[in-house]
Amino acid sequence: MRFKSSIKATNAFIKLTGSLSLLGKIAWMRLDNDQVRFTVIPEQGTQVWAVLSIDSIFEDDYTIQSAAGNNTINLEVPLGPLNRALKSAQNSISASIRLTKKDNAPLLSLTIVIPTPVVSGRALSHVDNQSQHHPDDGIPGNPGLRETTITQDVAVRVLPAAAVEGIHEPRSPDPEVHILLPPLMQLKAISERFTKLGLAPLRGGASTNTRTSSFIDQNTNQVGLQGGSGSGPRLEISANMHGELRIGIRTDALTVQSKWSGLSNPELDPNQVEGGDAGLANHPSTRMRNLEGEESWATVRVEGRDWGRVLGVGRMGGRVVACFCHDKALILYVYLPSDELGGGEDSVLTYYIQSYAA
Repeated sequence: MRFKSSIKATNAFIKLTGSLSLLGKIAWMRLDNDQVRFTVIPEQGTQVWAVLSIDSIFEDDYTIQSAAGNNTINLEVPLGPLNRALKSAQNSISASIRLTKKDNAPLLSLTIVIPTPVVSGRALSHVDNQSQHHPDDGIPGNPGLRETTITQDVAVRVLPAAAVEGIHEPRSPDPEVHILLPPLMQLKAISERFTKLGLAPLRGGASTNTRTSSFIDQNTNQVGLQGGSGSGPRLEISANMHGELRIGIRTDALTVQSKWSGLSNPELDPNQVEGGDAGLANHPSTRMRNLEGEESWATVRVEGRDWGRVLGVGRMGGRVVACFCHDKALILYVYLPSDELGGGEDSVLTYYIQSYAA
C-alpha cells in the first residue's frame, strides 16, 4: 500500500479540512486513481460527503498503489490534527504528503519546505517539529532566506474495504425546491444572530403567551411585524421555485424572519432526471413551480448551531445549490471554484441535514 503526492492547492486544503472539522472530529478519507473523498458522519448533526478530483488538490506526481480495486485506500483521519499540520504549509515553498509507518503505526506524513531568515550564517526556525537546515547560500534571488524542511506526522487508521462497503450517502426523495443560495457568510451572520436570540432568556417580564415578531426583507431592508406561536430555538428555512428564500426562528417570546428574493432556481437537466423529459414534467419541483402563495414553499427545520457550522464552508467560495425535501431534509451541493482548487474540476461537497419535526 502506497500513497504520496505534492500538494498543489494548500490553502484550499486547509479551508476544506477546517470546515469539515467544525462538523466532526474524524473523517473517512478515500483515495483512488481518480478522486479523493472526505466523509464525515457524526453521531448527531450534518453529514458531509466531499468528492474532489485528484488534480484539484494534488500535483501530477500523485502516486497510489493498493491491492484493492482502482488502487483504493481507505483511511480514518483526525481532522483537527490534519488541519493544524496543513497550516504549517500555508506560506511554504513546497509541501508533500505520503502514507508511511512509524513504530508499525500508519501516519500521514507532511514534508514542508519553508523560507527561513538567515542570521549569523544559520537559518532561524520557529517550528517545533523536526527540521533540516540546508547549507547553501540562500534561496536564489533572496540570499537572506534559506530553505528549511519540517515534517508533520498525523496518526491515521487504515480501514479494510469490508469496514466501509456498507457506508453510502443517505437516500432522500426528489426535492420539491432547488435554489441557488445567497453568499453563505451573509447567511451565517444572520443565522447566528437568530440562534442567539432563540437561546437568550426572556427579559423585561415578557409573557410566554405573547410575542413580538419582526420581518426583515433582505432586498429592501424593510422591517415589519407579525404574530404567531413559537416552538423553540431551531431555525426554520423555506424556499420556493420563484427565487425566494426565508430563514427565521420562533420562540415563546418572538419570531424573527429574514427573506431574500430574486434568487435563481437552476433548471434541471432532463438527462439527469429519471425518465428524461417525461420524468422532468412530473418532477416535484415542476409542480411547485406552478403553485403560488404559501403552498409553493418547501420548509425544513434545522438546529441553529449545527446550521451555523455548516455555513462555515462559505470561506471556500463557490456556488451552493440548496435542495429542499419538505419536512424531511435539506441537501446542499457546494460546487467549489476551480481557481481556488488549483484548476481542478468536478469537485463538490454534499451536506445532508435532517429536518426536525414542526
